[in-house]
Amino acid sequence: MATIALLFAYTASAQIVLSGKITDGQNNTPLPGATVTVNARSVAADAAGNYRTADLAAGNYTIKVSFIGFKTVIETVYLADSRRLDFSLTTANVLDDVNIVATRASRNSPTAFTNLSRKDIQKNNLGQDLPYLLMQTPSAVTTSDAGAGVGYTGIRIRGSDGTRVNVTINGIPYNDAESQGTYFVDLPDFASSVDNIQIQRGVGTSTNGAGAFGGSINIQTAVRRDSAYAELNNAAGSYGTVKNTVSIGTGLLDNHFEFDGRLSRIRSDGYIQRSASELKSYFFSGAYFGKNNSLRLNVFSGQEKTHQAWNGVNADSVAAGNRRYNELGYIAANGTYYPNQTDNYTQNHYQLLYNQQVSDQFSFGAALHYTKGLGYYEEYKNDASLADYGLIPVTIGGVTITNTDLVRRLWLKNDFYGVTYNLNYQPTTQFKLLLGGAYNEYKGAHYNNIEYTAQSAGISPDYEYSRNNAKKTDFNTFLRAEYETDKFLLYGDLQYRHVYYSFLGFDRNLNNVQQTVGLNFFNPKVGITYKLNSDNNLYASFGVGNHEPNRDDYVNSTPSSRPKAETLYDWEAGYRLHTGIFSGGINGFYMLYDNQLVLTGSLNDVGEAIRTNIKTSYRRGVEIDGRLKIIPQLVWAANAAISSNKVEGFQQYLFNYDTNTPVVTSYGTTDIAFSPNLVANSELSFHPLANGEIALISKYVSRQYLDNTSNINPTGVPSAGASSFAQNRYLNSYFVNSLRLNYNFSIKAVKNIGITVLVNNIFGVKYESNGATYPDIEGGKVVNYNYFYPQVPTNFLASLNLKF
Repeated sequence: MATIALLFAYTASAQIVLSGKITDGQNNTPLPGATVTVNARSVAADAAGNYRTADLAAGNYTIKVSFIGFKTVIETVYLADSRRLDFSLTTANVLDDVNIVATRASRNSPTAFTNLSRKDIQKNNLGQDLPYLLMQTPSAVTTSDAGAGVGYTGIRIRGSDGTRVNVTINGIPYNDAESQGTYFVDLPDFASSVDNIQIQRGVGTSTNGAGAFGGSINIQTAVRRDSAYAELNNAAGSYGTVKNTVSIGTGLLDNHFEFDGRLSRIRSDGYIQRSASELKSYFFSGAYFGKNNSLRLNVFSGQEKTHQAWNGVNADSVAAGNRRYNELGYIAANGTYYPNQTDNYTQNHYQLLYNQQVSDQFSFGAALHYTKGLGYYEEYKNDASLADYGLIPVTIGGVTITNTDLVRRLWLKNDFYGVTYNLNYQPTTQFKLLLGGAYNEYKGAHYNNIEYTAQSAGISPDYEYSRNNAKKTDFNTFLRAEYETDKFLLYGDLQYRHVYYSFLGFDRNLNNVQQTVGLNFFNPKVGITYKLNSDNNLYASFGVGNHEPNRDDYVNSTPSSRPKAETLYDWEAGYRLHTGIFSGGINGFYMLYDNQLVLTGSLNDVGEAIRTNIKTSYRRGVEIDGRLKIIPQLVWAANAAISSNKVEGFQQYLFNYDTNTPVVTSYGTTDIAFSPNLVANSELSFHPLANGEIALISKYVSRQYLDNTSNINPTGVPSAGASSFAQNRYLNSYFVNSLRLNYNFSIKAVKNIGITVLVNNIFGVKYESNGATYPDIEGGKVVNYNYFYPQVPTNFLASLNLKF
């Protein structure tokens, strides 16, 4: 009898279930996808806002309910038996939302997007750069110059590189104004200060900064946290990778003030030889909350010193098995390597975000920002010609010196500042109107010095051999309207953008003179969403995006050879489904480019390799994503992007060194470079314990071509080279699997102790995620000078996180 009684008591305790509904407190509508965390174990609300935990034992539980854009609710309860708890969430203080609303798609927006919460970001945040924390999102391909995810990293979305992916931080542009690239190495460990990220694919919604041609990454930093906290996060792993982070926050003081801070440092030796990184950063945020207004100041900075690995590994070394070889900094005179072949840069950011709630129908948000950057990269040049540096040959002891080994520093000093604004008007629950925009200015000073010469060149140390200045202004304004009923959402967005750029370029007489360019863009977008029911909807949209040429396009051309701006016409259509055990969707896209800029190998009228406008090219495909709760302890999340990416009428120019003339080959329809036909991701997560997780993370990327020829050689010209690496201008497909182990527990003095182990590439796959090719014709054959970026084989990272 005693045994039966004990069994009965155990069974009763094991069957305790916590359930309820999560709603928007303002209009009592459900919040599908809201996260309910019970003692570090989380479940998501279904399409009707309902949640249900797995079986619980009797005891005290801390319940945390969160949803993007809403205040987090934390409640402690004692459970003796099954219980229903409903939660009504209130909108987060508009300060933490209004300054990014212009860059965000809403839940029913007729566009393709993925939201990542702070929890999604932090579970993989063990020291690798931000693109590596986004690598499992649809259509994303990431790469690392050093091979281990620390230092210079990049991300492509739908085959579009970082210069065509618009990045904003709290609605403020982050892309470099001139090169249009995004250098996350300048903000090491920034993910530790991020609350949530939205990744949009296609032209997306109106945004500040350069036009989005492949996608947008909209980052929101730390939001209001009412309770004080302290957090220590330390990680270490393969190839000397170490991360140390300390974060603190006061919580809400006197119902008005809040302060948050973070200090971080990361170092790594890198997988590639001489690719070490030494990174430091800090983040500070202070906020004031009034009754109808609020003000937040963000100050953050990053300092990086990375040894250069950006040229990749030559094909011969890869073929010979020397995948880590780095040729940069080689000193031919003595066969050693220059120790200071490094990139050095510091970037300081200041953001002042203000919001005013004027009435129930009208609110206003604005932001002032300033970014200061200063740095250089230093490199050793063998047998450099003095004439290339504007120097007259020197005669010493009867010997004329025309060439010498030297060390040079290429400096960049830049200032970026401006204002963004949003006027939000919502006269009814059905209709929303948003007027927004920005004005930004960029000033960049480019100057280059010679630090050392092996032979006298008749100059003093730190000799400045060139300098030029650039200025760019960027103004945009947009008007967005949404009308939503029980069945439909209608969306319209009209944006005007004006770009002015002043730079040192070539005139028609091939003289360097300061020049200016002015561009005007109109970017309309329309869309519709049809709600089949509360669990299903269909959507379709059309948008136009325009994109200006970059700095090199302008500086290395004359007015007659200067390329045109690019235009993208983007059609998107999809279906979304949310149920209790499954959520997912399918999205089809057709992206038609007019005058897309690509490298062809041709030289312009000043002898520089240039990007050339291609009249017609396109991307079309389908993206599928889903999340299935197989059993309460086992969840499978997966996505796949299947696409066809083509350029029509591509012309390649190869220089024939036998005849000293260019050879032009016209192709029909070929593949766009770096655009895989299939990108697939999977994460199978198993929770054997309430606070423990084992996750298998998988990624497949199909073949990517290094140029736009689909690896086809000019007719009648054979290829040279004995290995496939020398013959083929493409990256092989790869399938990589990783394993993540996580366990959380607490003791009296520590709210949470988190232990995470991440084993990357568990099967040791040898693969390259990026590359470059420089073909020409020599001895009557095409010679491919290929370079690749090998990625690290099996490696690990482990972290210990303490929250107080």
